[in-house]
Amino acid sequence: MEDYSYPGAALIQQKYNVVLTSGDGHIVFADCATPPDGNVGVLQVRSTENVGKDGLVCFKVLAATGRLELRIPAVFEIRGDGRVSGSGHKMKADLTTDAGQHSTVDVAGYGSTPVGIGSNPNNAPTTLLQLTVSP
Repeated sequence: MEDYSYPGAALIQQKYNVVLTSGDGHIVFADCATPPDGNVGVLQVRSTENVGKDGLVCFKVLAATGRLELRIPAVFEIRGDGRVSGSGHKMKADLTTDAGQHSTVDVAGYGSTPVGIGSNPNNAPTTLLQLTVSP
């Protein structure tokens, strides 16, 4: 029976300080240096915390739909995986503040989407909880 827990999550948490809880296998943790496939590269998540490499964590979308539950604190920007205008996956990000204020934002397929303090320096820091890709 599949429990959808993320394979290798303990090692990723230990090495990159990113908690990967579960998913369907269609959005995977990736090296940020992964070369693009045509006009689609990796999704980039930026944080003010000590996560990934210098606050940068990347993911590769492997299908037209996907879901990944995770925890990345103090996220201020999510860059879509498209490398030219009109490319990239349609995506949503679920976030929360320490006070429990939840929000869902549409992530641009190409370009950056500011969230939390990235969209307004007076906003509370946000923790990324889920990424969802849809056609």
